[in-house]
Amino acid sequence: MNSTPNANRKHIAIFGKTNAGKSSLINSICGQEIAIVSDIAGTTTDPVLKAMELIPLGPVLFIDTAGLDDKSEVGKLRIKKTMDMMKSTDFALYVMDINNIDSDEYESIKLEFKKYNIPYLLVINKIETIDKYNLDQLKEKYEEAIFVSTYKKEGIEELKNELVSKLKDSENDVPIIGNLVPYGGKVILVVPIDSEAPKGRIILPQVQCIRDCLDNGIKTYVVRDTELPSALEDIKDIDLVVTDSQAFKKVSKIVPKNIKLTGFSILFANHKGDLKAFVDGARKIDSLNKNSKILISESCTHNVSHEDIGRVKIPKLLNKYVGAELNYDFRVSHDFPENIKDYDLIIHCGGCMINRKTILNRIDFCRSEEVAITNYGIVLAFLSGILDRSLEIFNNN
Repeated sequence: MNSTPNANRKHIAIFGKTNAGKSSLINSICGQEIAIVSDIAGTTTDPVLKAMELIPLGPVLFIDTAGLDDKSEVGKLRIKKTMDMMKSTDFALYVMDINNIDSDEYESIKLEFKKYNIPYLLVINKIETIDKYNLDQLKEKYEEAIFVSTYKKEGIEELKNELVSKLKDSENDVPIIGNLVPYGGKVILVVPIDSEAPKGRIILPQVQCIRDCLDNGIKTYVVRDTELPSALEDIKDIDLVVTDSQAFKKVSKIVPKNIKLTGFSILFANHKGDLKAFVDGARKIDSLNKNSKILISESCTHNVSHEDIGRVKIPKLLNKYVGAELNYDFRVSHDFPENIKDYDLIIHCGGCMINRKTILNRIDFCRSEEVAITNYGIVLAFLSGILDRSLEIFNNN
């Protein structure tokens, strides 16, 4: 479980005021000292991430955030980082100190959770500090809350059990290939080896596709584009060929029309985002001109080479298609701008390093601002003239 990428873990963020016991709570849930605990307000500055296995749910990522009432000199920056974490939060725990109950703040944060469609649990901490009568009064008022003592470790197991139950209820993971190909089906994964491929390894989206096929009983054959023709002769009754986006055009000429073909990035557009929104965004390319401004959004940092897909290949192909030098900005990782109205089109990477909630929130943000968004694989399929063919496997499911 420790090797599960953070992007594939449920993101559980802990919010609340300073000294509500957020850090103590994450330490109690994880059973180890992950976050710094102190009586000094504002101890937690940047979000603290802890990957763990929440039995029986599986791999999750806990996020400890700065206090929402941080009045320190850099408090505004800390609070902004805390609120930004909501964009990637799958589930929230809102913690209140039983000696500092703030109903108005609770109602306010609930509206934020609703804004980002985040399921949540209210946790009231430090129950060891008040008498039974007052505790019972608060339990009547906040029937939905889980009451805990991180100091005496009371209520922690109840909280973990409720958290697992709530997370199971909110699960909406979309398979990568498992819902497109039947059990026992056959898939060929085409993995070109170029300078972008890590030495001795294949890249994360390809690994995840292989695992998804294994999980769903789908037979998988991994070949380079140079061995694809002979593989098509060796293997009969192929349900799907999946290719790296950069080899779309070449692979499309090799794969017979009666065999379904798509790309890794298109699979991830469906798995982690909104495929229709991305396809609609790609159609926007036909209206671009020399004055158009494009944002390339990458979810990971890496060395840029002459074969870089986002910074070199896509701009070059787009300029050729439009017949003009377009204007490009590049953003990396969680750095997604607020001023998206400045752009005519946003082209997102496959998103293998960020979770589905982050991408869906970015799509919703673009939709609200009426800005088109698409992703690498769909753009390359569009520019190669095979987008419609790449979508056939989804139209039949």
